[in-house]
Amino acid sequence: MMSQPVEGKNLEVATLAGGCFWCTEAAFSIIKGVERIEPGYTGGDVPNPTYEQVSTGTTGHAEAAQIFYDPQVITYKEILEIFFAMHDPTTLNRQGPDIGSQYRSAIFYHNQEQKTIAESLIDELNKEGIWDNPIVTTVEPLKKFYKAETYHKDYYKKHPKDPYCRAVIAPKIAKLQQRFVTKIKVPL
Repeated sequence: MMSQPVEGKNLEVATLAGGCFWCTEAAFSIIKGVERIEPGYTGGDVPNPTYEQVSTGTTGHAEAAQIFYDPQVITYKEILEIFFAMHDPTTLNRQGPDIGSQYRSAIFYHNQEQKTIAESLIDELNKEGIWDNPIVTTVEPLKKFYKAETYHKDYYKKHPKDPYCRAVIAPKIAKLQQRFVTKIKVPL
């Protein structure tokens, strides 16, 4: 796995697109072992895209998040299990009210091990028949990740009363808190 030394820890990185990156960042911010999250764009062909460009759906990029986590606390497979629980991986280019390829469900792997784990988990989940439709999440190599503009960082934390945050993000957080109770950070 790709390791990033941070504050004496060797963190690994998962790059995931589960629709809106505000949702992905907010969901993973409550998970034990997740040290940092960067919202951004990946999977497209336009260098240094802006939010306005990506929002058109013409750049090929997806709204994504890079999740820096401590593998001594949480595994890559557990990160992916949470990812699949926090969004609908069976809708093509759509998450709730967000429609377009920029909102697609995708796992951007950093190495062969991540690719193998992702493909195996998708097969396992499809066999379990959790959803009525098969998973359409793509598994793609990470080529280049572009950090989103600063105002996207910690969006949910900064704007909890925003109508989108209340209607879309808050229910996802509540669902994760119930389902993954042992993986949730204890509030300070």
